[in-house]
Amino acid sequence: PGLCLLPGPPPKPSLSAWPSSVIPTKSSVTMQCKSPTPSEFFILKKEGLVFDSKKPNDLTAMTEFHIPELQQNDGGHYTCESYRNGISSQPSDALLLLVTGYLPKPSLQAYHWGTVAAGSRVTLQCQKAGRVLGPMSFALLKEGRSSPVQTRSSVGTVLDFSLQNVTARDSGKYSCVYYQPKARYRASAPSNPLEISVTESSDTMTEGYTPPDSLTEGYVMGNLIQLGLAAVIVLIMGGFLVEAWHSQRLSPNRPW
Repeated sequence: PGLCLLPGPPPKPSLSAWPSSVIPTKSSVTMQCKSPTPSEFFILKKEGLVFDSKKPNDLTAMTEFHIPELQQNDGGHYTCESYRNGISSQPSDALLLLVTGYLPKPSLQAYHWGTVAAGSRVTLQCQKAGRVLGPMSFALLKEGRSSPVQTRSSVGTVLDFSLQNVTARDSGKYSCVYYQPKARYRASAPSNPLEISVTESSDTMTEGYTPPDSLTEGYVMGNLIQLGLAAVIVLIMGGFLVEAWHSQRLSPNRPW
């Protein structure tokens, strides 16, 4: 007798957000669930609970979930699953949707700014508002990118993001947000943008930036020059005093 092979589950889909997974309150976002193979329908889940379900058009491998007028309670972890022949796929990787504007905006500073050479390292420091207490997660954003460049957690008020071996593709405007790392996921407004330009020339120096070693060398050299000038002045004054004393000894005594 022949073996009856049951169909296996569809492959794991992917989930993305447009225009971004970090988006201001009252804006709209579109969640796109995409499967490597055609599916009968998709389910969007938030924190493990069904949020919405939708059939793809003409058995395509993709569908979109539109969420208008985002509010704070829309933030959280989303996944999607595809179904075929009544069998569910594995959930997609989780996507964290952050709705911004519920905490004061942070500041973003760079140890390098302006133009930097390709292959160098750029460190961006995000600092949350001082009156906001408790551990927070931080996200580094780049204009035109739909997901954060990096996300990290910190119990302090500042966090450094490091961009290693930058290329021209890393050029652009960056900002950062901080948010509660647990349910509710209250997120700050984005910081003011900071622009970085990467040139492919390795000879390019960072505008407005002096490496710490150069600063130290300049400081030491300045002190040495000042000490040298002071020594010369002391020698000259000493010479005048010696000459005056010698002249006084050679001159005849004045009558009283």
